[in-house]
Amino acid sequence: MSLDVEVPDPPSLHGSQHLGDYDAVEEPDERTGDNVRREALADFLEGGAWEDAFSQWARETSLTDREFRLVREYGLFDAFDFYWNQSAEDVGYRVPSVPTDAVAAHDDLDDVDIETIEEELESLGWIVSEVLETDYIHRDGEEFGYTWE
Repeated sequence: MSLDVEVPDPPSLHGSQHLGDYDAVEEPDERTGDNVRREALADFLEGGAWEDAFSQWARETSLTDREFRLVREYGLFDAFDFYWNQSAEDVGYRVPSVPTDAVAAHDDLDDVDIETIEEELESLGWIVSEVLETDYIHRDGEEFGYTWE
């Protein structure tokens, strides 16, 4: 299935600073610093990573137009958060949860499955993480290489 929608704005990256709060990031034995590289990740998202990943996800997602509208209405795309884990050299992500009252507030969404929406959001987070890691982050550059202290 494919979703033909306009790409929403990238998330503003304003979440937790604790690594354990992110999917796809293992808590390191030692902290290597508190700088989470949010500015660089936000620049990459604004510079095309979000659009690239979202477009890929939209071609593969099973979300319906109604479910997509619900996700937009509750600001769930902006609620995503991404984190650079220098120890593991990967991008972790935190997927927002659909509010429990979201479907109840809409008479036309009684057949919507919250679990399916959250699974699709998880898929988007993973795709964004992969796009950032493979296409945007240059580990030998100063932004994400071993030169950071």
